[in-house]
Amino acid sequence: MREIWVEAPRMEGNREMARKLGVSPLTVRMIRNRAGMSEGEVRDYLFGKMDGLADPFLMKGMREAVSLIREKRDAGASVRIIGDYDIDGVNATHILLTGLKRIGAKVDTVIPDRMKDGYGVNENLIRKAAAAGVDTIVTCDNGIAAAAEIGFAKELGMTVVVTDHHEIPFREEDGNRVFILPPADVIVNPKQEDCRYPFKMLCGAAVAFRLVEALYREEGISKEEALDLAEFAAVATVGDIMELRGENRILVQYGLKRLVQTRNPGYRALIAVNGLEGKKLTAYHIGFVIGPCINASGRLDTAKRALNLLGAESREEAEALAGDLKALNDSRKALTVKGTEEARRQIEETALKEDRVLVVYLPDCHESLAGIIAGRIREQFYRPCFILTDGEDGVKGSGRSIEGYHMFEEMTKVRELFTRFGGHPMAAGLSMERDKVEELRQRLNENCALTEEELVPRESYDAVLPIQYAGEQLIGELELLEPFGKGNEKPLFAAGNLYVRSARIIGKNANVLKLMLEDENGFRMEALSFGDVRGDLEYIEGKERISILYYPEVNEYMGRRTLQLVVSAYR
Repeated sequence: MREIWVEAPRMEGNREMARKLGVSPLTVRMIRNRAGMSEGEVRDYLFGKMDGLADPFLMKGMREAVSLIREKRDAGASVRIIGDYDIDGVNATHILLTGLKRIGAKVDTVIPDRMKDGYGVNENLIRKAAAAGVDTIVTCDNGIAAAAEIGFAKELGMTVVVTDHHEIPFREEDGNRVFILPPADVIVNPKQEDCRYPFKMLCGAAVAFRLVEALYREEGISKEEALDLAEFAAVATVGDIMELRGENRILVQYGLKRLVQTRNPGYRALIAVNGLEGKKLTAYHIGFVIGPCINASGRLDTAKRALNLLGAESREEAEALAGDLKALNDSRKALTVKGTEEARRQIEETALKEDRVLVVYLPDCHESLAGIIAGRIREQFYRPCFILTDGEDGVKGSGRSIEGYHMFEEMTKVRELFTRFGGHPMAAGLSMERDKVEELRQRLNENCALTEEELVPRESYDAVLPIQYAGEQLIGELELLEPFGKGNEKPLFAAGNLYVRSARIIGKNANVLKLMLEDENGFRMEALSFGDVRGDLEYIEGKERISILYYPEVNEYMGRRTLQLVVSAYR
């Protein structure tokens, strides 16, 4: 599938703004493409610091949550944190557990078992909490969609504090949205309709981090101690694929610096077992190396392993747990490849290939891998994709979307088909009865308003830049834009009329295409591309000249520095 290439708009005033900020006009242009047009937005992007985050007490429910938790601490009440089994939930749980212990609360935690309990707080966990004499439940990264379950906890006389970041459930009445909030004593979620907190895209762990910050402030505990927890919120922000804009960008930028020198034995061991010691950690390492190890625990075993890793107190314990998580993740990779191949076969060989919304039923797939497989299928076919598999009580599944298709809202239109669902514009989870799978497929496609044009991926690039200008000075300025990720993608440049002087597939797994490119002036540069390297090689062969979208970088090997281009697309 060949994308539509779209150049970011050219803007007036880059040169004058660049002079004031001490960077190049090209850098200003790239920042404005990501952060906004004004000088203030560009300045915040370049120089934003942790002390520039909004006051946590602006978040609706924050003051009440802090007051209630301190009241329960003073009364000696038993508090139980109920988290989630993914990277966001595990880090959020660790943050709250650390924070509540620090202020002297009587607190423990439970993370739902993906297979036995399903997502988030549920009646079984509430019954167990009541039987254990728990007075107060605090949720993190879940709870906003659990109105019935939290109502049950209230019937049992329990106090409930919900901290979450997911979309608020709603129903349509006379063309208006009526939001459905759980009957908790306090809700802390920046997506609440009348919440004054200015930044709405925090992950669950970041909401938990702001809560602990607020708690510490009221307790007179230093801000520096609260900042010790920033790295956990940063890992969760990247791992939960939140947009790296505004406060998220500041938090991740700061957290990555802390993570390099982390005092947490668990993350130190996980960094070591993945061969990242002494390296500059980037959002890529969180998203594709460290994060999957944390997620593998909740996917194939129990997320308690990952939580125990973050809470490990000795190097020996941390190293053993980190080794286990890496082994689990290696197993997960093999299972994911198998499931992805089966999903692709179904689509290509059946009527599914005609659908604009892909609903693929893989009964034998491990339910924990559905989200990963949905993401890979979405990338291959550029369609919203749901992967469904058999669970203990019916069918479970995960969805991943594309721009222009609000997955949570589309699911809300057919909510009667689900026994449970929730999510974001770009991702969702669900449970349903097996006999309704085909109806789900039909109705999602009937309701789908995506046009043919919207079903063609668009690759945006920052500027046309001949390869001879992709030097070390530019690469140095590109570092000012890090960390890269969703919402703050790596800058891409376009270069045309290039001759391919050589092209070959390399790498232990034959997964890298290595090229020697030459421009019209005879300037040569080495280039690499990843992904469908055989398809790319086949596309390039026989072409007299090509155009590319690329990102320049320095390759360091055995003390030798060479410039190279990483190619993302060809024409």
